[in-house]
Amino acid sequence: MASKKSAPVAAKSNKPAPNSSNANGGASGANGHASAKNGANGSSANGGAASASASAVARKHPKGYTFDTTGFDKETVIDWYRLMHLGRKLDEKAANYLKLAKGWSYHAPCAGHEGIQIAIGKIFRQGKDYFYPYYRDFLSCMAAGITPDEIIMNGLSKAADVSSGGRNMSNHFAKIPLHIQNRSALTGNHSQIAAGTARAIKKYKGDEFVIYSGGDSACSEGYFYEAVNGASREKLPLIFVIQNNGYGISVPLREQTANLRVSDNFRGFSNFKIINCDGRDPFASYRALEEARDYVLSGEGAAMVHAECDRLLSHSNSDNHELYRTKEEIVEMWTRDPIARVRATILEKGYMTEEQLVAMEAKNREDIFAAADRVEPLPIPDPSENDQFLIPEPLVSYDHDDTFVSDPAAPQITFREGINHGMRTEFRRNPNTFLWGQDVASKEKQGIFNVPKGLMTEFGNDRVFNAPIAEDFIVGTANGFCRYRDDIRVVVEGAEFADYFWPAMEAYVECTHEYWRTKGQYSPNMVIRLASGGYIQGGLYHSQNLDALFAHLPGARVVCPAFADDAVGLMRHALRSKGLTVYIEPKFLYNYRPTSSSVPSDDFMIPFGKAKIRRPGSDMTIISYGNAIHLSLQAAEKLATEGINAEVIDLRSLAPWDKATVFESVKRTNRALVAHEHYRNGGFGGEIAATIQEELFSYLDAPVGRVASKDIPVGFAKVLEQDILLSADKVADAARKTMKY
Repeated sequence: MASKKSAPVAAKSNKPAPNSSNANGGASGANGHASAKNGANGSSANGGAASASASAVARKHPKGYTFDTTGFDKETVIDWYRLMHLGRKLDEKAANYLKLAKGWSYHAPCAGHEGIQIAIGKIFRQGKDYFYPYYRDFLSCMAAGITPDEIIMNGLSKAADVSSGGRNMSNHFAKIPLHIQNRSALTGNHSQIAAGTARAIKKYKGDEFVIYSGGDSACSEGYFYEAVNGASREKLPLIFVIQNNGYGISVPLREQTANLRVSDNFRGFSNFKIINCDGRDPFASYRALEEARDYVLSGEGAAMVHAECDRLLSHSNSDNHELYRTKEEIVEMWTRDPIARVRATILEKGYMTEEQLVAMEAKNREDIFAAADRVEPLPIPDPSENDQFLIPEPLVSYDHDDTFVSDPAAPQITFREGINHGMRTEFRRNPNTFLWGQDVASKEKQGIFNVPKGLMTEFGNDRVFNAPIAEDFIVGTANGFCRYRDDIRVVVEGAEFADYFWPAMEAYVECTHEYWRTKGQYSPNMVIRLASGGYIQGGLYHSQNLDALFAHLPGARVVCPAFADDAVGLMRHALRSKGLTVYIEPKFLYNYRPTSSSVPSDDFMIPFGKAKIRRPGSDMTIISYGNAIHLSLQAAEKLATEGINAEVIDLRSLAPWDKATVFESVKRTNRALVAHEHYRNGGFGGEIAATIQEELFSYLDAPVGRVASKDIPVGFAKVLEQDILLSADKVADAARKTMKY
């Protein structure tokens, strides 16, 4: 899938190499740096008057209106204009579909951005480099290889849409076989994913590079800074292209940042080449991208190409820029229209006559009509397929034999050592397995709880390495890293404590719908490890559970082992299966002796969604997991002395959870209690209780009980923690209440 050449080489251009570059360091593009007023990004609703004004200027060909095409042959200039004009007309066709209520319910026009966008598409090598476009990259994607038919399929949300089969928003173009990557609507978050792909290229010594494309306002996002920091520190082959049109929808750039040239915000980063260009000029833009490409392929660092643009139309179909821009500003922008200026350049150089250009433009319109005629009759997505591609099929099925009996005479491993053993055996089996996170690879300190201890020593710092304290970056780069090869598996410590995972939630959400959104074309093959829960007197940000939150979102498996053998079996299955798994580790159990077992065999795996009966019983069923399973077992022993024989089920997996085993037990005992450490309000126990009550009501002799920690933040003082968290006594009291009903 990916090249593995020993060293990066300069990419071959698809045209004769230009003999000059307009960009370096702080220099602005050939036509200078636009003022805040002129660098705006909106236009009139239809651009009619402004467009006519631009045409008048084009006919006069004033000095400075045409572009410098030095280094570009006649055929290239003509072909680029043909494609730019085709893109403009197709962009206008999209707006017409909206007016006719035939589709393209979200449309963000690229008019005014065509200069930088055609340069992006032409510097990109199909099926080799990786391109992460944003929602306005209409022409970029066409120039990179997506056909007009495929553009219309996406806009009309057809089943044949190569990006997502109609599952993603219109104007979110992708074609994964060409390495034009699928992304969601969260602006700018693909910067971290792009950094992850670039990291994989560097790890595998490939000769590809990655292009991130985004707008100026997305640069204000914290995760964008994390991506730039990581890419520059690691010297990744990544080009950040910033299409600066001066507005974030209606918010002017001056309300986003003090530096109206956004690239100035990033001048302090080392190993980071900044190139500023006129994004209206396709030839200057291409020269800038060539310079950036050569720099990132040299291994010296990452690069940013900052392109000044005009957004000639409103931000999208839901915006009217006439509400926040003056008519004079709109008209002035249209005089800088890249399409008109390339056309004027062709006429001035005598490359084509007016009649020839008119004929070419007419042919473009005919081609668009023909594409529309082919696409419009195509079928729309089938809603009956909605549940397909939620998550890849696991390696082993539910009925897999996971029988394991610990041998007390054999050497015993703790829960912590079981997690380590599961990772270690998979690192040995698959050399394309990686681990990163905070404090996981610091000399003799490898993990703040010593869970990955010894992995860096055995497998080297190239496969096991530290990450910045940036949880979003940790998870987001894992998503991008997995795209480089299908056999890559990434383990990340998503945060040192589960409580610190909150900044990574947007990256996690993105991961959960990758497989569904791409209609099975891509899945992030990741395991997110999190040290979770209380009972260590950790207080705020060191004692929380996020299990219900993770289990709530479709597209991820969520497991929570509580014994050493389960830790091995679930980790091994997660790393051998495709897809996203959240691996919750109750940190109180790391060295808790009752979790210990002998070492399972090398082929031992536990299926996802398969519970285990820890204690057989006949009077009631206690359903639990994590720290709470041990408390439930303690409570069951107390209850036994009172004549109550409780069956205790360890779920082990929350998504999916084992309804079959739970239902079979409840049908026998006729009473159920769900016990978990998380808050009661909104806790995962509510889902289990509701399901039992809904589907097994006729079997129940009492309402399904729930017992959990109090709905109070976990206090630091030991006496506060003990009062708030679940305990064996609280489980026993709840069980007695259920039995007395």
